[in-house]
Formats: sequence, structure tokens, C-alpha cells
Amino acid sequence: MKQTLVIGSAVVDVIVNIPHLPVTGEDIHISKQSRSLGGCAFLTSDILRHFSAPYSLCTAVGGGIYGNFVLDRLTERGVSIYVRRPEEENGCCYCMVEAGGERTFIVDHGIEYTFEESYLENIHQESIDSVYICGLEIEEHTGMNIIQYLKKHPEYQIYFSPSPRILKIDGARMAEVLKLHPIMHLNEKEIMDFTAEPTIEKGARKLFEKTERPVIVTLGEKGSYCYDGEKDYYASPVKTTVVDTIGAGDSHMGAIISARRFGLNFKEAIEAANYISAAVVAKEGGLLEEADFRGAFSKMPMRLQEKFFVYK
Repeated sequence: MKQTLVIGSAVVDVIVNIPHLPVTGEDIHISKQSRSLGGCAFLTSDILRHFSAPYSLCTAVGGGIYGNFVLDRLTERGVSIYVRRPEEENGCCYCMVEAGGERTFIVDHGIEYTFEESYLENIHQESIDSVYICGLEIEEHTGMNIIQYLKKHPEYQIYFSPSPRILKIDGARMAEVLKLHPIMHLNEKEIMDFTAEPTIEKGARKLFEKTERPVIVTLGEKGSYCYDGEKDYYASPVKTTVVDTIGAGDSHMGAIISARRFGLNFKEAIEAANYISAAVVAKEGGLLEEADFRGAFSKMPMRLQEKFFVYK
């Protein structure tokens, strides 16, 4: 049975609820603070776990108070830990959540954002047929290690979430990633900023010219979109109440990868993914617990639910 290799961070999200982002010199009071397990790669992989889609999470777990938190939470969820480096510290992500639910991240990167090919030595690599990567790790000083590893495996289908820092990634490095023919997953602002096109449809076509693979765009309250090189597909939004938007894109990507694993086409995949991301934004933090996942899954049309029950 083939699996998806998920490369990237598992990190502590320190969630700080505030009325608004402060301006320089302003003092504000927080309404609440909490900690949760996050990180783009982990949150993506956790959706694969919920769907029982085979995967391995390649993340370096360090030491310190944040490393120990990550270790404990991964262990509680039954996630295999392939890379343990207690001598190196984990960082954290300060998630500033405003009253309307929008989030702003201030990140302290630790070992969890690094990658060495040696991290894979305990993972069954012969079963890998697809790989998830995130722009945050590509931007890091070890980002070229990921690219060099993937160049050795042109048979892998790559799923790439460039992240809001898409314009911060070195241009030459980004060009190397696009040559790997990834399926791109971005939000509306990211694709418009990166392609400088006036519409998502034109932006998707510009990206497709470089990747020759489908381009997926999340549109928030407007749903999601996919261009597969021939047709434009739109999936309606799922009605929800937004608490915060942490992990919305990650959960959507995890659902896309899972849907493709179970044989759904891209139109069906973005439709199914909308139900999962709608459940994530309706709660605090990016982590979806089993009851919440089952609730979201049960709301999908039966024609979609049935496809997830047969592994292909």
C-alpha cells in the first residue's frame, strides 16, 4: 500500500486572542491564551490520519519546553516519531487571533523547520508515491536539501503549499520547486501576489504553464477553485461560523491529498475538502478532534462519503 510522505514542522501554537493587532506603542489586553499542537505539515498529516490515508510525518522533534510539548502531543495521538533531536530546541508560533477570527503569525523557528535526508532513515521509503512540502521549509537554510531529495525521485507526485511567505522564497529556489511539477495549493491572495494576474483563473493558468499540474485555490467564504489544465472547477463554501482561521489551508490540503488517495477527482476533492476546513475554522486552533472530524464528514454528500470507504 502506497503512502504520502509529509515533510515539515510540528510546532507549538501559542494562541493569543486579542481585539485587534496593536499599533506601535499601543498597549492592549488579551482575552485568552492557550497552547495547541500545530505546524503546517503536522496539521496536514493529521487530516490524512483522520481519513486513514497512509502517511509518514517527517518532522524533527527537538528539546526544550516546546520540544517536550510536541513530543507529548504526538505520542498522545499515536503519531510515529522518526526524528528525535533533544539537543536542539523546538521553536513556537505565536498566533494572534483578532475578534473577527483572522490570524497573524509571529514565528520562532527551531529544528522542526529543518530537513536532512538522514531524517528519512527510519521511514519505509519504498512505499512512498507522493510528498507534501511547505514553503516555510523550502525557505529555510536546509530548503535545498528537500529539493535535492525530490530531484532524485521524479516518480513522486508532490503537493506544495507555498504559504503566505511565498514572495519571501528565493526566486531561483522557487523555480527549482516548480520544475518538480507540484500540485500547487494556495489561497487567493497568494496566487494573485505571486502571479501578478488580475484573476485567480489567469493566475492558475500561469502557474500551470510552469508546473503542468492542477492548481488549487482556497477562497475563504467563497469556497475553493481548481484548474486542471483543461477545465475550471468551483466548489461552493460550506456554511460555518468562523472562530479563527488557524489551520484552514492545512486541513484543506490534507483533505485534498486524502481524497486523491481514495480516487476522487479534483472537482470532488475540493468539494470534500471544503467540509473539513469549514469544521476547522469553526473551532479554536487548527487541530481537529475525532468528533469534529466525524461531524464534518457526515455532512458531506453521500456520493462523496461512499468513495472514502474503498481504498484505491
